[in-house]
Amino acid sequence: MPLSHSRTRPATPWTAYVVDDDDLFRESIERNLLAAGYHVRAFASGHDFLSDIAAAPRPGVVLLDWKMPSINGIEVLRRLRESGVDLPVIFLTVLGDQIYEEAALTGGAIDFIEKSRSFAIVQRRMEIILSGMRQTMAAGQPPADLHLGALDIDGASRRVRWRGADVGLTLTEYRLVRFMAEQAGRDVGYRELYDLVHGQGFSAGEGEHGYRANVRAFIKRIRQKFRALDSDFDAIANYPGFGYRWIAPGAGAGAAS
Repeated sequence: MPLSHSRTRPATPWTAYVVDDDDLFRESIERNLLAAGYHVRAFASGHDFLSDIAAAPRPGVVLLDWKMPSINGIEVLRRLRESGVDLPVIFLTVLGDQIYEEAALTGGAIDFIEKSRSFAIVQRRMEIILSGMRQTMAAGQPPADLHLGALDIDGASRRVRWRGADVGLTLTEYRLVRFMAEQAGRDVGYRELYDLVHGQGFSAGEGEHGYRANVRAFIKRIRQKFRALDSDFDAIANYPGFGYRWIAPGAGAGAAS
């Protein structure tokens, strides 16, 4: 990833955590991030990163390598989420197959970028993520609570409960569930859901509609969490070729793929 200069600098200094055992790549992207105005904390192993984040987490974004010795990126992500840290995670990897992308997103990552892409692409995705975080922080007043059948959404804590039990959603998963529930009974397109996570005008995956696989991975993980509490959960229906909808209480469910 060649050194390139930033188009814009973050309005507020954010921390970019870089976790990669490749010294050359790690140092290259660290220089790019510093030039772009980020605070940077770089780590050659997942263990070092987890120890640091446990001591003093800072607002920002994690850029995480997949293949590392001792503990790989997916395991780092799993331990991060188990510890209650919900920093957005972007995987940077040479593993471009869709199966790896789906595994990363299902595990709770927010994005997946091949290392061959330019730093400008990485920076743009970081800007979109941080822009959403800024808006959330600036809003001040938390969104209203939402109650819909067995679903309860606490706007202040951003927690989702199903039949009284905490579903354990990440912040991104919370946003997707809330967006669909607020429009219960309406079909919400793949693109709307994707833009909610990544920002408008972004694209991922192979081909014109590759972003759909990205959305499906998120929905799959959300369903798994609800079904861990309720094996009969079917409130998220699929409209093949278009998107998903949250089933309004008392309405029949559609396709569930």
